[in-house]
Amino acid sequence: MDIVKPPDKRAERSRRTREKITKAARELFVARGYGATSLQEVADRAGVAVQTVYFVFGNKRTLFKDVVDTSITGDAEPVATMDREWFGAACAAPTVAEQLRAHVHGTREILGRVAPLMPLIANAAATDPQIAAQWPDGPDPRYTVHRTAAQALVGKPDARPDVSVAMAADLLFGLLSPQLYLLFVQDRGWSPDRWEEWAYATLTAQLRTAPTADTSPGQ
Repeated sequence: MDIVKPPDKRAERSRRTREKITKAARELFVARGYGATSLQEVADRAGVAVQTVYFVFGNKRTLFKDVVDTSITGDAEPVATMDREWFGAACAAPTVAEQLRAHVHGTREILGRVAPLMPLIANAAATDPQIAAQWPDGPDPRYTVHRTAAQALVGKPDARPDVSVAMAADLLFGLLSPQLYLLFVQDRGWSPDRWEEWAYATLTAQLRTAPTADTSPGQ
């Protein structure tokens, strides 16, 4: 007889507390900036004691990294973008058009969360030089994600034969950048939907062969 393990209530409370603190910190960091936000203010907004914030995160620098990391993933689960279900499904799509539709949409979801933090990250790094040290040196993780997508894309039947993996990765990396997203959505007032359609159409034109007109009888 299988024994059903009861839910760990303490772990669930800890998870909810962590999420409350991270949410409060994100709101304050975006509204006021990294340097101007104190952990006491974060605690007050989260409805917890400041000692709890220190216990969970240790310091403001670690809390800031958690805000950025959870904004990228969309949740607190320790699952990298390339291991996410949406990314795998996009890469497995049978055509370039289908892969780009899923990839652009998934990237748009990430950019909607992360793009507002980009100026904040730069300012925080200027205020606290150790901020950047929290992320390991090496290839840009965002480029790694797009290059992986490009490797899947160039092997599809409707991929342009003159586009290499490197070129496809550069196009994905550049056109789906937080900076370009902010330029259109924040500076020019585009809706996220409009940006997504533009990005999809632009990448499709660059990476997919032109569809062949249907000349079968009766058409």
